[in-house]
Amino acid sequence: MTEEQGDRGAVMGRDGAGWRNLLMRLGIPVILGVIIWFAPVPAGLDPKAWQMLAIFAATILAIILHPFPMGAVTLLGMLVSVLLGVVPLQPVKGGNGTYALMGFANSTIWLIVMAFLISRGFMKTGLGRRIALFFISKLGGRMLGVSYGLALADLVMAPAIPSATARGGGIMTPIMQSVAKVYGSSPGPTARRAGAFLAINVGQVNAITCAMFLTAMAGNPLIASFAAQRGVTLSWSTWALGAIVPGLCALVVVPFVVYLIYPPELKKTPDVVEMAKGELRKLGPLSYGEKMMALTFVVLLASWTVGDMLLGISATITGIIGVAILLIANVLTWQDIISEKAAWDTMIWFAILYMMATALNGYGLIDWVSTHIASSMGSMGWMPDLAILALLYFYSHYLFASATAHISAMYVAFLGSAIAVGAPPMLAALLLGYISNAFTSLTQYAGGASVVS
Repeated sequence: MTEEQGDRGAVMGRDGAGWRNLLMRLGIPVILGVIIWFAPVPAGLDPKAWQMLAIFAATILAIILHPFPMGAVTLLGMLVSVLLGVVPLQPVKGGNGTYALMGFANSTIWLIVMAFLISRGFMKTGLGRRIALFFISKLGGRMLGVSYGLALADLVMAPAIPSATARGGGIMTPIMQSVAKVYGSSPGPTARRAGAFLAINVGQVNAITCAMFLTAMAGNPLIASFAAQRGVTLSWSTWALGAIVPGLCALVVVPFVVYLIYPPELKKTPDVVEMAKGELRKLGPLSYGEKMMALTFVVLLASWTVGDMLLGISATITGIIGVAILLIANVLTWQDIISEKAAWDTMIWFAILYMMATALNGYGLIDWVSTHIASSMGSMGWMPDLAILALLYFYSHYLFASATAHISAMYVAFLGSAIAVGAPPMLAALLLGYISNAFTSLTQYAGGASVVS
């Protein structure tokens, strides 16, 4: 056997194993969907609701098992929904308003796309890295100060970078690793010098900052869309106003708690300040791109905060304005726009999951599930019931490796249950929304940023 033939055989062997792995990851969701599809439809439930549940459950399980990227999985789910006649491709006269492509016309979905494009400006200009280095240079004299510096940098960038992985993993983690390297701390025997402590902090803080702004995590606008289906309007300013006090308190408390229960071996870190100052000197003065990015960011924050309340400008229009400014100023090019794969990937799975959830709601499944959950809660009063629902929703994330999958599978049902037991709709929607970010702090696989850090 020649070396070339051996290589070819090895490749074919890997391909065969890959196919077996793919069939298993895809077959399990298909089996689940078939079982639900052919199971008896519960009394009082529309058969189409049960069929949509079968497709939805199979899609969510496939997202978790990951036979294909999330966008591809949801696209297959939409295709099956249309081919089996569960939802029409286009609006049908006399229908309940649900159709396969409806999510692509949703303004909230376009908001998250615009936020991804704006975040590309932070990455391209280097402004995000400069912000992080600035806070490190001011607070990095002690290891606890380094953790607070990273937390402040994450907080500043959170409103305009909707990817927890991009922000926590793409900006904060490399800087955290640079700090650790200054003191020879790397995975292994030296991890406890600095790196392990900082890595835990980056993951925990990222969960907090994601919860503080509607545009800080891709799943948050999805939550707002689901809440709207239950009659609750979550604007950018409403979300931020509800989160600002608990969020800031958490940012003060969490790094200190981590410092107490998992302390680094090194406490004083004067070399880190010099490292950060040296990196800032290399960057030099603010570039044209950084100045325009900073100006655009200020305009976005001002408009997101008061635009919808005072000027009648929606958060989505504000996002489009921000992208337009960056294009006109040549901070972003059209090539940058069409190359932002994360934005367009998010748009596809976001739109399809929104459609599926809307179909479940339109066919009456969510009301049916919510009523049954509420009736099983007893009559303790809405406050204890809401607390139980919140705890169940939080700790059930141990079963998920994706915040989006968890939100898509459970948020609407839990919100409907909370409203059914008498909880104020806005309180329930925001509480479950914040928890949808906080639960990514539970494990190292709970969110993308945790895995990277």
